[in-house]
Parts: sequence; structure tokens; C-alpha cells
Amino acid sequence: MPEPTPLPADHPLLALLRRHQRVLLAGAPGTGKTTLAAAAATALARRGVVCRCLTADPGLPGFGPPGAVALGVWRGAGWYTERLAALCSLDAARFRLPLVDALRRLAAHCPPGPLLIDAPGVVRGAGAAELLLALAGVGDARALALLVPEGAAPPLADECRALGLPCRRLAPAAEARHPGKLARKQRRTVAWQAWLDGAGEQALALDGLAMLGTPPPRSAPEAWRGRQVGLLDAHGETLALGEVVALTPDCLRVRVAAPSAAVAAVVIRDAHRDRDGVLGTAPRHRHIRAAGALPELTHSLPPATADGGPRPVVRLERAVATLVNGVFGDPLLHLRLRHQRRSLLFDLGDAGRLPARLAHQVSDVFISHAHFDHIGGFPWLLRSRIGDYPPCRLYGPPGLAEHVRGLMSGVLWDRVGDKAPRFEVAELHGERLVRHALVAGRAPEALPTRRAEGGRLLEEPGFGVRATTLDHGTPVLAFAFEPHAEARVRKARLAARGWPPGPWLGELKRRMLAGQADAPIQPPGGTPLPAATLAAELLEMRSGQRLVYATDLGDTPDNRRRLQALARNADVLVCEAPFLEAEADQARRTGHLTARACGEIARAAGVAQLVPFHFSRRHAADPRPLYDEIRPHYPGLAVPTAD
Repeated sequence: MPEPTPLPADHPLLALLRRHQRVLLAGAPGTGKTTLAAAAATALARRGVVCRCLTADPGLPGFGPPGAVALGVWRGAGWYTERLAALCSLDAARFRLPLVDALRRLAAHCPPGPLLIDAPGVVRGAGAAELLLALAGVGDARALALLVPEGAAPPLADECRALGLPCRRLAPAAEARHPGKLARKQRRTVAWQAWLDGAGEQALALDGLAMLGTPPPRSAPEAWRGRQVGLLDAHGETLALGEVVALTPDCLRVRVAAPSAAVAAVVIRDAHRDRDGVLGTAPRHRHIRAAGALPELTHSLPPATADGGPRPVVRLERAVATLVNGVFGDPLLHLRLRHQRRSLLFDLGDAGRLPARLAHQVSDVFISHAHFDHIGGFPWLLRSRIGDYPPCRLYGPPGLAEHVRGLMSGVLWDRVGDKAPRFEVAELHGERLVRHALVAGRAPEALPTRRAEGGRLLEEPGFGVRATTLDHGTPVLAFAFEPHAEARVRKARLAARGWPPGPWLGELKRRMLAGQADAPIQPPGGTPLPAATLAAELLEMRSGQRLVYATDLGDTPDNRRRLQALARNADVLVCEAPFLEAEADQARRTGHLTARACGEIARAAGVAQLVPFHFSRRHAADPRPLYDEIRPHYPGLAVPTAD
């Protein structure tokens, strides 16, 4: 980055530093404190004076990683980080006591000489008042520089007077601007990603490891993933700052630079990266009651003359999933949404068992790839959609639109008129959906491209569907059906309170589902209360049961990594297991998994229920060996029994 323009020799801040050495810089966000500190350090460096800085804004520090307090020294054209203290939060006001303690630790290591303490831009409320006084105390500030726009009242005026320090009011630079929440998030995320570049994965055994801060409960491993963590030594000093990859029953896997000493403790609070990779503040963990211990799974062995073998049916809270052609037949998973006349299909193999009326209720079809056993049932859907129906949406890998258009163009459509079948085909290209409108008997039409961040294909009020790209010698998609969490009103408790239902309940639900537990909600005739207080009494929180579908993928490290990330802590994983380990050469040649690999992936992903399928027909006489091979690697496997 270019060297900052140095402050003029007569600038008041330089005068404060010459006279008092340690100066606290305070002011509202966007007043240019960080830029001013750099300009002062540049001016001192040109005179041969070494300047240091304590950056105390964990949300967007002037140097060092977000989520930490840092001590730096000015070298060349920038700050060089000498020491870190992990806060693992971006919220200076909420965790002001740990922030002050972190600053105290760093200040103790600061040698004599000019020191600037760059305070966070928290200037309102009791938290800001406490923070200002505490930072000045632990940093041993000898003077205060307060950045205040011309004509504006200085913030925290009483607290500034109470410090009893020499105080100089400075006008912000004309170009100083608050970057805005979105730009601040983007800059913070870029800085965090740069910090992690080159970091490796470390596994920390949980036995004997102290967990400090405000960690989520260990019973909710999904709440740990993406959390920022600080690794501490036996004296509480920060060794490294990293990010949780996964929490397992016996270890914490962290992406972090290798620590220089033994790790004695881990600090974790509310800084985390979400599914889109954005570093922000995690919503407070809600103890959501599971919809049931496990999704109900039934699949009995049919008579020996049946074609597809066992036919699993999974009953989720909000959907029923059926492998239409059993574990040996063409892949076709029918997901019927409860309380709706609507179905989703995952893959579209032989559809002969499905009635035409079902096709009228199919709104979306998710096709892994265009091999015949995965798309051969399309003519059934095509014929069944002749009539006055809305377009059916198809999702798949690149090239799907051309394959579908080819299947449609093999038919003469001269008599369908306005009742021609209509489809919208969306191909996943990286994080973009390239879309086409296909109407039987007409030329295809390009539709506007959409973003698909994190593989997000479909997002509706009640659920979403994500995908990840795997390798089968050709791109293949695996899919995750993800119902949203929901809040249900406990009507008996509402009646006991004498509160009538109304829009305030909708607001309460929205606030809780958005993680805004502190938001004030006013019940009828009462005083406003925090959303969490009302929710604890009036709402029953339920998580959505996630189902992941994956088939036709080679057993490669990249495929495993991608599928395990998609299926992490899913309630159900429907995954192919065509071959035994003794047939691994055949699996490798054809780009498929063995039964053992299927079980290992399910266990590594921490799924609650595994449904293996797409078995090779060489095992059609007896599929039990495939189940037997999975079970040691995924002990919770449900095995079919004779009917």
C-alpha cells in the first residue's frame, strides 16, 4: 500500500506525542482515527523516531487480523504486528471486559517511546463510557485526542473530563467517511482470509484443553463450524488465531498457522464465517429442540422377484423421501413436501412407477448429471406436463440444457399449441446459474444469469436447496435439501397470559429466527421485553431436518472433502455404495464409491442417518454384504430386515 501522507510538523497530535508519549485516539466510526495514526507514525519515522500503536477495534483493526487486539510498530510504510491478543469477537462493546484485559496484556510489553492507542468507534451508552475510561487506564494514556466534526458536540464529554488528561479536539480529515456496513464486512472478510492464507489444519485433543470465552454447547457441533478461535499457552498468551473446521467428540479441528508452543486453552466467542464466507457476528446459539430423535426410516426386503431391492422411505418432519426404484434401480428420489400438493425430484431415472398426476405436482427436479440412468425418466415428465401448467424447473451441471433440449427435439410438437410443456433449466457454473427457457416445439431462450453463492440453487420461505460439484469423469452435483428453522407459538401459554395473537407474535418469530435475541418486543398492554425472554415462554423452536443426496462420485480426496462439507451434521445422507472394497478396482475405473468409502464419508460428516443406495446389480441376489461392509465404519446404519 502507498505510504500515508505524513502529518505536518506542527500538527497538534505530534505535539501531544512529543510531550506525553502515550495518546488515546477516540472518536465515532468514520472519523479517520486509523488513518491519522498512520500519518503520525510516518511523520515520526522520517525524523528517526519509532512509533507504536495499540489497535483496539476488533471489528476492523488498522493492522493485524479482525477479532484481535494488536500491538504494532511502524516500519517502512506500514504497521508490523509485534503481539496479538485474541478476542474472537468483533463487538467491542459487548465484550469490553475481555477487550480491556487483552489491551492490558499488550500494553505491558510496550517499550518506552511514542504510543498511539486506537480506540474502537464506540461512543454512545454506558458501554462506551466504561470502555473509554478502562482503555485509558490499562494503556497508561497520558493525553487524549478526540476526533469530532466541526460544529458537532463531543461524545462522552463527562467521561473525557473525568479522565483528567490533557485533551485536544481534532477535526477529521475532509475525506474521512464511514465505509458503511457492507464495505466494512467486505474489508473485514478480505483481511481475515489474507490472515488464513497458508494456514494448515490442526487437530486439538479435547482432553485437558480449557475452553474459554463463550463457546457454544458441545452438543451443537454445527454452531462451532466457522467460529474464530484463539490458541493460548499456559500463561494465557495468544499463540495463534484461527478458524474451526469441525468439532468431533474427541477433538477440535482448526485451520490455523502451527502454534509455536503447546496449546493449553482455546478462547472462542461470537466471531464466525457464515456459509457465504463472510466474517461477522454469529447469532446467539438457540437451544432448538430437535424435531425427533431421528428421521423415521423404513425399508423392508421385498420378494426376491422384485426388481429394485429394498425401497427406503424416510419420513422427515416436513417431507417424505422415497427411493422410487429401490437400492438397485435407477436413481430417483421423490421428496413429497408435507402439507403441500408439491414434490421435488432428485435425479430422474426410470419413472415407470410414478403416476402422471404426480408430475403435475413436481415443481423442481435436481439432476446430478445426464447419464441415462439419471435422466432416462425425462420423457415421462415431458409427456405428463402437456397442458396448462407452469414451467417446471430443472437444475444440474453444465450442459444440462442441451441434453434436455435434445430429448425434447426428438418429438413432433405440431398439435400441442399453447399446451406445450415448459421448462426452465439452470446449470451450475461455479457460483452462477446459467438459465434457459425451453418450450416444446420452440427455439430455446436464454434467461438472465443468477448468482448461486455457496451453491445455492433455490431459496424459498420454507426451505432451500444447495449443491456442490463432484467428479465422476464428468461434473456431477450432490444436493442438500435444507428446511429453515421455524418457531411455533405455545397457544396454552399465550392464553394463560391473556395476550391475544397478533402481528407482535410474527415480529417475535422473525426476530428469533434472525438471531436478534435482544430486540425489544411489546406484548399487548405490556412493557417491551427482549425477544429471547418472550420466546423462552411462548415459542417452541424447531430446526429443519436436512437431507443430502449424492451419487456417482469417485473416491478422491477432493470429492470426499466437498461431500463431507455439504453433508456436515445432516439428518439424512442418501449416498451411493455400488461396490464392495474387494471390488475397489472396478469402483475406481467407473468413478464410484465402495461401501466402505460411503460409511467413512457419512461418519466423517457426522450425519444422523445413512441411506446407502445405487448398489451394483452384481449384488442383487443379496445386498447384505454391502450393508455389512458399511456398518464398521458407520455403526448407526439401519439395515433392512425381511418383511
